[in-house]
Amino acid sequence: MAILLLGALGLLAGRLRYRRTAATLYSLAAIALAVSSLTPAGLAMTAFLENRFPRPELPAEVAGIVVLGGAFDTRVARTRGVPELNEAADRVTASLALARRYPDAKVLFSGGVAAVFENDIPETEAASDLFLSLGLAQDRLVLDARARDTFENALYARQLAQPKPGEIWLLVTSAYHMPRAVGTFRVAQFPVLPYPVDYRTPSGTALWRPSSATTRNLEKVHFAIREYLGLLAYRLAGRTDALIPSPSN
Repeated sequence: MAILLLGALGLLAGRLRYRRTAATLYSLAAIALAVSSLTPAGLAMTAFLENRFPRPELPAEVAGIVVLGGAFDTRVARTRGVPELNEAADRVTASLALARRYPDAKVLFSGGVAAVFENDIPETEAASDLFLSLGLAQDRLVLDARARDTFENALYARQLAQPKPGEIWLLVTSAYHMPRAVGTFRVAQFPVLPYPVDYRTPSGTALWRPSSATTRNLEKVHFAIREYLGLLAYRLAGRTDALIPSPSN
């Protein structure tokens, strides 16, 4: 989006005969496009967030598993009548694996209607169909269809879970999204054990290897910038306890 904006501003400057300004804007757009599509910049930006909360050693018992929405394509579910997972599917598959490991734990799925410009269904409808069809007992599944964003995920999940002192609740969401999620759960006073999933970057030296997948490189930059902006907005609004939450704060 930023690259398109630079190009559009360059076009406007050219139409207004500010040729030097137009040339500068076009050059900036070209450089930004090259860096975003041909370098591991997006991978590095995403990996910083993904590495913020390492995967923990699991305890012997947990009271519940909180799964944040974002793994279902609700437009497909609404129009085709079947639950369809998207690129964040690990949120669901990992939570089901955890549910089998902890057969007495509740599974609290939080995901309402996120669409702004069209009528849609809450993610809980697709989640309920999928979780139950894959064998999760109905009395273990708790659904929050009200939450529209991460802050409301934390707020309503706490109201439904009613966590007791000493209980351990796992928080399952994408690794790049975990810092913002943990920050909001802290503000909501819901202690959770972060269990990041849906990793989108390799670790070690593989992170810096050049890739010819230019579209995926651009996608990583897009998602990373969006998440950093979300962190900034949440911090300014007092919805997180730190700009980029970590295990130590």
